[in-house]
Amino acid sequence: MSRIPTPATVADAPEASRPLLQGVEKMLGSAPNMFRLIANSPHTLDGYLSLSGALGKGKLTAATRERIALAIANYNGCDYCNSAHTYLGQNLAKLDSAELAANRAGRSTDAKADAAVRFAVKVAENRGRVSEQDFAEVRLAGYSDAELVEIVGHVALNVLTNYINEAFGTQIDFPVHAATRAA
Repeated sequence: MSRIPTPATVADAPEASRPLLQGVEKMLGSAPNMFRLIANSPHTLDGYLSLSGALGKGKLTAATRERIALAIANYNGCDYCNSAHTYLGQNLAKLDSAELAANRAGRSTDAKADAAVRFAVKVAENRGRVSEQDFAEVRLAGYSDAELVEIVGHVALNVLTNYINEAFGTQIDFPVHAATRAA
């Protein structure tokens, strides 16, 4: 059970959060528990959705964004995000089970995506202080300056949701997939 209340419905959320949650419902078909829990702070929900929306328009593919989300969820030991991004990876990004397993381990079966995922994990592990070698490897894989900034942006976005879900014990409303490792 969550440590803070999760509004049962969009109508139960703070008034300022309702239009934001309605947008989530329109996009996903429902407002999952994480969004409704974050709705306790309309400003945090707005910030999360704004950053997520902006990064979603970036150069990284949806598949690479899901790969990074899974790697960071597992690095941080977040069962909610691992469950959600396993579902999204399978159903929206069409990642197969071998790819999902690699992502949970901080890798990818795709050579270019592997560089991005490994770099994302290095960013998380080292709190942004990546080595010249880490940088050279992701650059060699063909990532542009914009994509490199987006990778770090996705790390930050996913750390936000990992920490919220872990701090408040968000009830998982996706098929449960326990995180395979924690920091």
